[in-house]
Amino acid sequence: MEVNCEGCAGCCMDWRSLLEEHGSAPQDDGEGGETDHRHRQRDDPFTGGEGERPSREPLDDDTNFVALTRDEVRGFLEAGMGEVLTPRFWAAREEDDGVDVDGHTLAAVAGRPAFFVGLRKPPKPVAPFGLAEPVWLPTCVFLDPTTLQCRIHGDERFPDECGAYPEHNLALEGTTECERVEATVGGERLLDADHDDPEGLLLGSQAIGAKLFCHPQPAELEGIVGRAAAGELTRDDRAEPVAIAAASSPGTLAISDHHYERARERMLGDADGDASFEGDNERSSWVGPAIRDWQRRFRDADGTVPSPAVADAVETDRGAPETPGWDALE
Repeated sequence: MEVNCEGCAGCCMDWRSLLEEHGSAPQDDGEGGETDHRHRQRDDPFTGGEGERPSREPLDDDTNFVALTRDEVRGFLEAGMGEVLTPRFWAAREEDDGVDVDGHTLAAVAGRPAFFVGLRKPPKPVAPFGLAEPVWLPTCVFLDPTTLQCRIHGDERFPDECGAYPEHNLALEGTTECERVEATVGGERLLDADHDDPEGLLLGSQAIGAKLFCHPQPAELEGIVGRAAAGELTRDDRAEPVAIAAASSPGTLAISDHHYERARERMLGDADGDASFEGDNERSSWVGPAIRDWQRRFRDADGTVPSPAVADAVETDRGAPETPGWDALE
């Protein structure tokens, strides 16, 4: 497998708003063309990966949600980066197939609402695909807007799902973002689709407790689910499912009370140190203040879009790792 990522990052942002300029990407025609993969933009974690279209829709609208494993969730919490984490819930296939919370019938396992935990996408000014001017797009918290490179690529916290992309999509006969970008704006992104047998897919029952988490007390999610569907999750909202994920046990529905309390404390404590930008707190992280700064700048932009270079002030000056640029990788 070989991909051309320079100037793209289509898998790291929600770029659907750009389709109005370029027109919608063609649908798969099933005739065996170069992009003849089933459209599985939102893979259903409850299936065994036989290639059927997902039957459960997520409550959120993130088209490129990166599902983290339990150990990855714990790693971000231990690093003081709990604010990058956010849950994803799904609607049940049938009303009698799920659990009702906040007017939504949630997909569940053994009566427990099921969810992923992934990375947040604050609005950032970016210019992917050779755009002449930047635009505001929901963009992965770790993507450097200036180089369109990941700030934690090669780091121990770099998610397995990101490192394998788009191998898992190809293994599931799913359309990749590489192909969508090619079909929409041209260029060559997926250079070689041949791939080895993928590892770490964690589909079906093997995902439980490892990547697919199950909340044992649905009542604790009241209010949280409604705000998740509205895109209005608060820090306290995210803390509950993230703590359950960190306390889960792969292959079982068991929850560790000790790990739950520790994770919840970490999740809420990380965000309390907004002033940690000055370095008072050794566990401080740049991510929380940067996310809030991006959100504020977007609200106050009044239709204007700053240069991606503003990321130096928003992220780099707060301690974000710098990216090498593409010339350094040649």
